[in-house]
Amino acid sequence: MSGIAPQGSAVSPVLANVFLHYALDLWLAREFPGVPYERYVDDAVAHCVTRRQAEQVCVAIGRRLEEVGLRLHPAKTRVVYCKDSNRRGTHEYTAFTFLGYTFRPRRQRNTRTGRIFTSFDPAISEDALKAKSAEIRSWRIHQRTGSTLDDLAHMMNPIVRGWMNYWGRFNRREMNRLLRRINAYLMKWAQKKYKRLRGYKRARVWWKMVVERDRGLFAHWAWERNAWMAG
Repeated sequence: MSGIAPQGSAVSPVLANVFLHYALDLWLAREFPGVPYERYVDDAVAHCVTRRQAEQVCVAIGRRLEEVGLRLHPAKTRVVYCKDSNRRGTHEYTAFTFLGYTFRPRRQRNTRTGRIFTSFDPAISEDALKAKSAEIRSWRIHQRTGSTLDDLAHMMNPIVRGWMNYWGRFNRREMNRLLRRINAYLMKWAQKKYKRLRGYKRARVWWKMVVERDRGLFAHWAWERNAWMAG
């Protein structure tokens, strides 16, 4: 896993991407044709079969970047051991983040046998969760008492559906606390809008009734077995 930092004046992202394509992507494909590799802007991941190969590739990339006036980001560049149930041994780093996903060992259950095993899988990263939580907070849902539930759904659904489509491809349960935060703000909205719902028990009864009546009202309710839950 590596991040690339420029040495010198800033250039546009498009020019930087074109430059890295010729200066790094094509070079890596030529020098290490057996090493799968992905890059998005200045973040890149190279997949090696041994620690020794990974260290060799990392050093080679560092030298190549210095030749073209760039350098590896010291805080983001590391060799990561993709540990799962089939891999033995230990390593200092067993996780990395790429494009808003954190890849790390995760406990999973075989749906056929029920056996618990460890896989090396992606899920929404903590940084992405924090960023989206801040965005939800900025909507100030609970203060939009002049709006209806339909208004709120119309405002939020396109955004939330985009998050679900992107981060919901892998281990989507990791998004539950984010989606339930939306529910918590909706509950506060109802309690502030309707005086009769100021008590939690009444608000909860109302909430369950709304969910059962129109399960498709909010995009994220489609994922929640217990869509009435808030947290």
